[in-house]
Amino acid sequence: MPHRLAPQRLGPYALTRTLAWLRLCAIAGQSIAVLFCALWMQLAIPLLPLLAGIGLLAIFAAFAAWRLSQPWPVHEWETILHIAVDTAVLGCLLYFTGGASNPFVTLLLVPIALGAAALSVRAILLVALLCGTAYLLLLYWYLPLPIPLHHGDQDGLPLHVAGMGVNFVITAMLLGFFINRLAHALRLQQLEMQRFRERALRDEGILAIATQAAGAAHEMNTPLSTMQTLLPELRREHPEDGALREDLALLESQVARCRTILREMVAFGKAQLSQQPERLSVAEFVRGCLERFQLLRPEAELSLQLDAATGAIAMRAPPGLRHSLINLLNNAADASAQHESNAVALHVQRHGGWLELSVRDHGPGFDDSIEATGLGQTLKQTGLGLGLTLAEATAERLSGELEANNLGDGAEVRMRLPLTVIAEP
Repeated sequence: MPHRLAPQRLGPYALTRTLAWLRLCAIAGQSIAVLFCALWMQLAIPLLPLLAGIGLLAIFAAFAAWRLSQPWPVHEWETILHIAVDTAVLGCLLYFTGGASNPFVTLLLVPIALGAAALSVRAILLVALLCGTAYLLLLYWYLPLPIPLHHGDQDGLPLHVAGMGVNFVITAMLLGFFINRLAHALRLQQLEMQRFRERALRDEGILAIATQAAGAAHEMNTPLSTMQTLLPELRREHPEDGALREDLALLESQVARCRTILREMVAFGKAQLSQQPERLSVAEFVRGCLERFQLLRPEAELSLQLDAATGAIAMRAPPGLRHSLINLLNNAADASAQHESNAVALHVQRHGGWLELSVRDHGPGFDDSIEATGLGQTLKQTGLGLGLTLAEATAERLSGELEANNLGDGAEVRMRLPLTVIAEP
């Protein structure tokens, strides 16, 4: 089964998205804290400037949410700008509530901690400079926080200690949750990189096989030409031997078939190099594949399910897609033959924005270890073991996927291709 990963990565976008969620939490927490201090604790704090600052942060949060919904890439400087706005608003709130003596001043460390996991060293130093500058300014310029005596002693120490405790809990929760999200994005990135390395190794192996096949095709052309020349002469030398004449005719047909296969290999290689897709309907594409398959496997009993709407879709068939489908059909015929059956079914349908090509057989099915070994590991006793590998590589190159499922009386291999890639606009 294909293992699909979400297209996430650790970097400016992941950090900006984390800051967007953190900003919403800050707006809610700051609003509750200001109203709690002003209404319940009866502290004489400047309520209007504080609510105005929170309102400005809410407006910026709406803008940031819209920005993240756009397809433009998020650059590092843009993430730093978001951090600067958050730091400026937090600094204003702290200015009206005691400055550096406010226990919540340590929240200035949160952007530095989050940025350290997603930004470059230069960007982290810039974020640290912003937060450090805000802290230094709050040491000298601030409005003292008025603390009534009935909430503590003359120094207000119990209230300050309580604020430090609340700040510790909030900071621990924020750092624990959001750094975990960034670490999860990092793990996904590492898994994606591992998958890319596996694809590169597989494609390198395919390229090596293709190079060897090209050399073999070039070398085989000479002996095949020699055989094609000698076989008619042997028939003329022994005209009275009927059995030999029939054998020679069979050999001639086989030699002609080999030469045809070599010519198709050359044509396919040229098509791959030109990268020019065929422009035809789905029905024409499928019909061409089935005609070629029936020539290769005339004994196969092929059934096709293709509705008129799907067959009328205009598509751009890339080089290799036809060969991949024929490989899947050939593998299905081999699997059915293991259970003394010639039945092979092809089901072509459109499912949402995908074109699905499902090939079903009546064979023994896939081994339970296919998820561990991969689709490219053949389970047949004969063959080169390249059919599924090439089909999977073609599907992934077209941003699609290849899935394998065991049915009650056989197996099904489904190739799913996005219509945005293969369909004519």
